[in-house]
Amino acid sequence: VQLQASGGGLVQPGGSLRLSCAASGRTSTSYGMGWFRQAPGKEREFVAAISWIFGSALYADSVKGRFTISRDNAKNTLYLQMNSLTPEDTAVYYCARGRAATMWGRDYEYWGQGTQVTVSS
Repeated sequence: VQLQASGGGLVQPGGSLRLSCAASGRTSTSYGMGWFRQAPGKEREFVAAISWIFGSALYADSVKGRFTISRDNAKNTLYLQMNSLTPEDTAVYYCARGRAATMWGRDYEYWGQGTQVTVSS
């Protein structure tokens, strides 16, 4: 399984970005996908996750109400719509796939290469 994240960039505070994560290779329907991020000097943290079959989502408290995770089954693509961005959202964002949609990085087997999101005026 290969994951290719894209969509990062520089955005002003209050702006929006949409990240994408295209999955290829061996696929199945029973898994979860998630977004994690890592800011400079900080540990990787959970952002959001979604069950590929049921579409049920899980969010970190810090992004709840601002970020929306979604997926397109036909395109095997995961999305993260990010609104009302703040400088605290600046980080490298990683997509990942595991057997279930959880908030724990250790539950994810496959990881994308990361895409940089910078929120600054």
